[in-house]
Amino acid sequence: MSLMAHQQLIGPSPTSTPSSLLRTGKRGIDIPEDLLREASLRLGILSLLGAVLWTVGTIAGHIADNVLIRPNVRWATFQSTDAIAVVMVIVSLALFAYTRRSKQSPAIILEIGLVYMVISSLALGLLWHVGDLPHGYQLTTQISWVGALLLMYAAIVPTPPRKMLVVGLIAASMNPAAMLLARAQGHWDFGNPFGALLMHYPDYILVGVAVLISKVVTRLGQQVSKARELGSYQLGELLGRGGMGEVYKAKHRMLARPAAIKLIRAEMLGAADDETAKLAITRFRREAEAAANLRSEHTVELYDFGVTGEDTLYLVMEFLDGMDLETLVRKEGPLTPGRVTYILRQVCDSLDEAHSYGLVHRDIKPANIHLGRVGRKHDFVKVMDFGLVKAVSDDGVEETLATVPGQMALGTPAYMSPEMALGETVDARTDIYALGCVAYFLLTGELVFGGEKAVNLIAKHLQAEPVPPSQRTTQQIPQALERLIMKCLAKNPINRPQSASELSEALSWVPADAWGEKQASQWWTQHRAANLASITGSPAELQTR
Repeated sequence: MSLMAHQQLIGPSPTSTPSSLLRTGKRGIDIPEDLLREASLRLGILSLLGAVLWTVGTIAGHIADNVLIRPNVRWATFQSTDAIAVVMVIVSLALFAYTRRSKQSPAIILEIGLVYMVISSLALGLLWHVGDLPHGYQLTTQISWVGALLLMYAAIVPTPPRKMLVVGLIAASMNPAAMLLARAQGHWDFGNPFGALLMHYPDYILVGVAVLISKVVTRLGQQVSKARELGSYQLGELLGRGGMGEVYKAKHRMLARPAAIKLIRAEMLGAADDETAKLAITRFRREAEAAANLRSEHTVELYDFGVTGEDTLYLVMEFLDGMDLETLVRKEGPLTPGRVTYILRQVCDSLDEAHSYGLVHRDIKPANIHLGRVGRKHDFVKVMDFGLVKAVSDDGVEETLATVPGQMALGTPAYMSPEMALGETVDARTDIYALGCVAYFLLTGELVFGGEKAVNLIAKHLQAEPVPPSQRTTQQIPQALERLIMKCLAKNPINRPQSASELSEALSWVPADAWGEKQASQWWTQHRAANLASITGSPAELQTR
């Protein structure tokens, strides 16, 4: 599922991505990538801490050395071992910056972290054993800073136990290696070379402790991965969180097909009152049924729907590549009239099919309209979040705007038709009104009516006359397009276009700047590099609205 899928999934939406789960071939463990990403950030913090400790430790060492051992030597005198500290400060800061800015996968960053641990161990060994040693310095068994580093790394960064064993032994051997180097250079004759190993046997014991810690840490990650398995899908990172649920990026086990999975939040089902849980389940079921029955290429596709063993409801939808219209306008500003009509006609295609089945979306808004790439097509629209869809022929009491604790308001006040605000029976023309509000926003970057409180917005939709969009933007808007938008915003449904197909037909005759696949492809090519970093995060956010 794509960004759009995320949104749709969550309606209130969920997100999590297995930006791919690390498989045994990569790191020897199955841990969701979002957890690995968090681990890579912790690695950065660890390296930053290392830079601070190298700096503080070196200064403190100078003071202690000259007070306790060589009181007549100026404490600030640069010593040969200070170069080691300077190098490690630079290396540590470089790793910190890399963990924050690198586009590499978290798995690669964590592999680099293992190299950093070995380099740090070597630096510690050289610091203690190479250079001028105090007269009469004797071999004594001890736990060194290398042992402490091993334990910290194992607890903070998930590492396969076998790999931790191998790397840990190499790191622990840096002290004996430094001692042998000092012996070869004539700095320290400590007798039997085997004494270098015996002196640091506590560090080798701590390697075993580090392996046990890494086993516990990786097992916890694998348990999270197992808990995220839904049928044939494996959940990855969280893409977004909304009023009713969460949206995750996922991958089919056999097809390796990316998808977006929307989960209904457990607390919605275990709400304080039955009404909250009932509304949540009803909305989720409607979304699944509507998406399953609609075949328009401009309606987000539903792959699967079900209930887990823990009674968690979930929807599996296509993963969309792109962003929703709200994000697009917030980032890039108002769209040209030609592009707006190009987008609106695709939305009409989705709505026309839904309306032909007697279904009204009831929550058309920019955040529920995804724009992106599908195959070789660009600026391709997908309508999401059919969680409020309702059949015109439904019997029973109509839901009102009133909400229950923890439940999102039904509909979005900024795009709500007068009849829906009044709780009256709605039909396709309610979606036409909302689409008029969307068109207004796309052209101006502003809502039809402003207001911080929902009740004020609703009152304006009921009573106030909208200002023509041409008066709220500096770009030229074709009169035919403006008249059509104002017609969509008519208070009385009779005065609006009576169907999505009628609106689409009217849009086809609007004279506007040229916009089609050629222009869309060029736009996405030019903007993709600049927007990709922020877009990857925003989809999830959008889908949770």
